[in-house]
Amino acid sequence: MGILLLVPLVYLVLAVATIQAGALGVEGAARQAARVAVLGGDNGASDAAVERAVRVTLDDYGIDADAASVSLTCDRADCTGAGAHVNVAIRARVDLPLVPDVLTLSAIGSVPIEASATQTVSRFAGRPQ
Repeated sequence: MGILLLVPLVYLVLAVATIQAGALGVEGAARQAARVAVLGGDNGASDAAVERAVRVTLDDYGIDADAASVSLTCDRADCTGAGAHVNVAIRARVDLPLVPDVLTLSAIGSVPIEASATQTVSRFAGRPQ
């Protein structure tokens, strides 16, 4: 009788740990991408650096980076201007443990996680050193 109660409890612990790890990964990716975005010089190089930062961070946490969506917004037209606020929002899905791959394609076997981070471009950005 005790084993019947133990199995769902162990699965619950595994599922919560997986979701928590995914939340930490997505939040860390958003924070890192925002930092990279404000430090990047031009928009082309900055976008590639943001993409790379998101991929590396999500891969570290075992989240499929190809399925994640990243949106980068600024409070003004020039994202590299001093004082600009750059916001990075990431949406990803974390697969629940022990769920077959067939079910992870739908919303049944995975949990959506979203995180965003905002960084401010330094007031000394773009000035000669």
